[in-house]
Amino acid sequence: AGEAAAEERSVLLANRAACYLKDGACSLCVADCSTALELVPFGVKPLLRRAAAYEALERYRLAYVDYKTVLQVDCTIQAAHDGVNRMTKALLEKDGVNWRQKLPPIPTVPAAAQTRWSSPSAGGPGANTSVTAPKGEPGESMPLGWHNQAAAGTERARTLKEEGNELVKKGNHKKAVEKYSESLKLKQECATYTNRALCYLSLKQYKEAVQDCTEALRLDPKNVKALYRRAQALKELKDYKSSIADIKSLLKTEPKNTAALRLLQELNRT
Repeated sequence: AGEAAAEERSVLLANRAACYLKDGACSLCVADCSTALELVPFGVKPLLRRAAAYEALERYRLAYVDYKTVLQVDCTIQAAHDGVNRMTKALLEKDGVNWRQKLPPIPTVPAAAQTRWSSPSAGGPGANTSVTAPKGEPGESMPLGWHNQAAAGTERARTLKEEGNELVKKGNHKKAVEKYSESLKLKQECATYTNRALCYLSLKQYKEAVQDCTEALRLDPKNVKALYRRAQALKELKDYKSSIADIKSLLKTEPKNTAALRLLQELNRT
């Protein structure tokens, strides 16, 4: 439809990429996201989706670059922070302490792209009283200050999650559950659900562990930790059929996951 439709086309490509990602067609997801980013550079959604696809394809360096680029656009996006942390661990294991030297260059995001997603509506009386969602994206106008409140809530949720993580390291799973629960009230996040599920497993609260893993999988349908921990909980609840189904789903993403293969052997013996 011509150059005027570039932004609309970018949104459609990013949406199709999300479908490809859910179907496990990661290479097609990467292709659509790359085209979307050529049309509208530094779009958050195509960057995040491409990063997730690269991660699934074990192209961790490229995933790291995309997650870091997202944080230049909007440093409050928790999914990007989590992605950077995961990729840092993966690259450290893969490439050793000099892993940063092997990274592709991380693009510098211009100031215009950094402010695009939260710029005031232009024109007319009261133009400075609201911020609007990007063109083609769902969302109503939000009052000024909303972004600051959301950022504060996200930061508090992250702090509570980290406090929970420290308690887990000390073996205090009951107190960690309280911290994760507080964090989830502020921000529903896949990693927080899987962390709380781990605590529930340790506390032998298997039904609660199943519920948390199910919530995590609602947010991230292929999350390996959620699938593994739900399989563990289902095994304890003697729902062997469902447990095996979760392990088989996990192995589609990570065929060589030794813990999952071991659990599958145990389940096949029951």
